[in-house]
Amino acid sequence: MLMRDTTMEDIALARATARRQARSRLFGHLLLSLGVLVFAFPIWLTLVGSTHDVNTIGRGDVPLWFGGEAVVNYVSAWLRGGSSLRTTGAVPVWLMLWNSLNMAVLIAVGKIAISLLSAYAVVFFSFPGRMVAFWLIFITLMLPVEVRIIPTFEVMVNLGLINTMPGLVVPLIASATATLLFRQFFLTIPDEYVEAAKIDGAGPLRFFRDVVMPLSVTNIAALFVILFIYGWNQYLWPLLIVSDKDLETVVVGMTKMIGTGDQQNEWNIIMATAVLAMVPPVLVVILMQRWFVKGLTETEK
Repeated sequence: MLMRDTTMEDIALARATARRQARSRLFGHLLLSLGVLVFAFPIWLTLVGSTHDVNTIGRGDVPLWFGGEAVVNYVSAWLRGGSSLRTTGAVPVWLMLWNSLNMAVLIAVGKIAISLLSAYAVVFFSFPGRMVAFWLIFITLMLPVEVRIIPTFEVMVNLGLINTMPGLVVPLIASATATLLFRQFFLTIPDEYVEAAKIDGAGPLRFFRDVVMPLSVTNIAALFVILFIYGWNQYLWPLLIVSDKDLETVVVGMTKMIGTGDQQNEWNIIMATAVLAMVPPVLVVILMQRWFVKGLTETEK
């Protein structure tokens, strides 16, 4: 009888625990769903607004479902930057996307290349002032582009890099954060690898190419995603360094589409441009998601 009572109590306790866990999971899912709605609703409005005509948006209507002007709006934005905007010298979205893509890829690749080499030198080479050099690199984390923008602009003027792609990219390719991350990873590489490479007669470049680089693939992929989005979202520096419309980026171009005063904004075209501007970074994240997560979470190398 006592055993039966104990069994019934265990069953009741298990059921109560299961109910509490179910309520906890339900609350968690509701909270996550609310967060998704908060972040996704503006994107939904932008996507829907890009399929309506200019008068619908101009009247202040906020449609919640798709209209029938999607093809016209996206073709107009892609090829001409808008219809009436064309008369003010608007840049086609395809050109702005191309410029942004070039800038983002060059910034990401440049940051990774420089950070790999600098971290490799700091970890695997012994030279006077090695740690001083590393801390000088680390201190630059406190000096973003906005702080040093005036002297940087003066250097670009003196070098004749205004209105050029190198002028857009070069000041942004140094990365203390990536150097720190690669340094911390390189410190986890066993000393036995270094000794084995020396026994095999491998020099520093061969060790870097055949050992360090293959071990760093996931870290490189994760950093590429982050740095690509960083380069894609740049606004202040491209706005300052470029006045040539042939080099205008999509982030800067969207802000210039928004007129001031009594000028009527083509919000349908602006929203179509915003949707197109989201496509490349979203594709990069989706295509490299597995590598991105692996690079951030993998501990055993």
